[in-house]
Amino acid sequence: MKIRIGLGLGTRTQAGRPEVLGPVVEAAERLGFDSLWFSERVGGEAPDPVVAMTYAIARTTKLKVGMSVMVLPGRNPVLVAKELASLDVLSGGRLLPAFGLGVADPHEQQAFGVKRGERAKPFDEALDILRRLWSEDEVTHHGEFWQFEGVKVRPRPLQDPLEVWLGGAAPSELRRVGRVGDGWLPSFCTPEDVREGRALVEQAAAEHDRKIDEEHFGALVAYADGPLPQGIVDFIAQRKPGVDPATVIPSSLPALKRTLEKMVEVGTASKFVVVPFTEPEDWEAELEALADAVLPLQS
Repeated sequence: MKIRIGLGLGTRTQAGRPEVLGPVVEAAERLGFDSLWFSERVGGEAPDPVVAMTYAIARTTKLKVGMSVMVLPGRNPVLVAKELASLDVLSGGRLLPAFGLGVADPHEQQAFGVKRGERAKPFDEALDILRRLWSEDEVTHHGEFWQFEGVKVRPRPLQDPLEVWLGGAAPSELRRVGRVGDGWLPSFCTPEDVREGRALVEQAAAEHDRKIDEEHFGALVAYADGPLPQGIVDFIAQRKPGVDPATVIPSSLPALKRTLEKMVEVGTASKFVVVPFTEPEDWEAELEALADAVLPLQS
């Protein structure tokens, strides 16, 4: 099983500024990270993921790029298919698309115009349309949310198929991964969470006569440099009662390495995105230390 480690910039990053993002992108490739992942927050400082991925591929030759994750409900799937297919071609097949339903935040939900309890159906319909547009000459679709007659998207993605990763850890989200996903990338999870989640994903996949590649299970793991802020401790306590927050967000680089090693040892995940929990004062020094700590795990 190939171990691959990518770098995530998270939702709070200030790295959207060119004087910061440019050196980060180039350092990620130089140091040997497999991929660079951009999160989506309309009201946050993090750059738009499609714009940031385009910027990153223009400055690199090997580094893969992904979104962790891009909100799909509320977007026109034909236009999403076009921009991501174009990006895959321009990057030489380095795109790692990952979609989600969106965060539970009224501001973000207003931006996409889809109520929280009404996101699942348009998500499933849009994902089906994306895949058809990436693989079929023309698409005619008569669904609940979109109606198309003979629509086509060119260019086709370079990757065939262009595989889609999904996030989430709730039972309904795990079932969706098994039903329609090509890979699973959860966040804020312990090694045990990933082990249990993978079992549910594989069960759901089997129920729909599907099988997800064993190489397509991963985890986004945030890490801190020292004790976590009390607000985050309270958030984790509310989300995971009785769980030590340090098992969800490791508090040092050695602890991060041990967390990744444990996930690999129990055979649950092999693709990781590591995310600094707070903005480093010196990105270059942080990435060099991070690379020294975790990249030897790659195989």
